[in-house]
Amino acid sequence: MKKRIAIIGAGTCGPETEAVAERLGTLIARSGFDLVCGGRFGVQRAACKGAKAEGGLTIGILPGLDFAQANEFVDVPVLTGLGHMRNFLVVKNADVAVAIEGGAGTLSEIGLALKSGIPVVAVGRWSGIEGVHAASDADQAFALASSLVTR
Repeated sequence: MKKRIAIIGAGTCGPETEAVAERLGTLIARSGFDLVCGGRFGVQRAACKGAKAEGGLTIGILPGLDFAQANEFVDVPVLTGLGHMRNFLVVKNADVAVAIEGGAGTLSEIGLALKSGIPVVAVGRWSGIEGVHAASDADQAFALASSLVTR
């Protein structure tokens, strides 16, 4: 089975954060990893867009029971009906998670990943959390994440 990298982050974001997420999605697909995310908008959509541009596979773990919740770049939408509790499934379906900004939902995913032994890399806001690997940009985040997957 191919290795997977989860992208977690803000559901709405500005152009700078969007660019980081899209670049990260591009690098993930270009290197042969599958991308897992919450399947909706903001960071998730931008990462999926980048991955799709490189022919990558995108998996969206959706909070509800409607396939229409998925952004247009999700290949495999997974319905859960779990709302925010789906955050556990997002991180558990990956070998490493990369956080890009975000709020309480992203923080919950970071905590769930760390408690589950899944490595976390963060660009921006969450990079100071104990146990999280800090990255300054998408390229450094990808380099860290891919090295953590292959260990």
